[in-house]
Amino acid sequence: MAISTITDEKSFWDALKKAHGRLPKGAKWTLAVASADGTRAVNIIVHDSVDAVRTFFDDYAGSAATTEYLEADAANAVGLGR
Repeated sequence: MAISTITDEKSFWDALKKAHGRLPKGAKWTLAVASADGTRAVNIIVHDSVDAVRTFFDDYAGSAATTEYLEADAANAVGLGR
């Protein structure tokens, strides 16, 4: 899970649109959603490595947000397919 506090909304989403087609091998982007006020976002990217997701995500959106990365508990998630 990539949970972002967005500092530049336009730059953030423009960067993620570019990033979407360039996912690391074996990764699947399952969710990208923003809060109604545009200051926060949650992205779910399924991959074997949180570090690889962090590097990938920060390369694109790092300058437009501060992001926290967490491994999801897939066993207790609803709708998170592998």
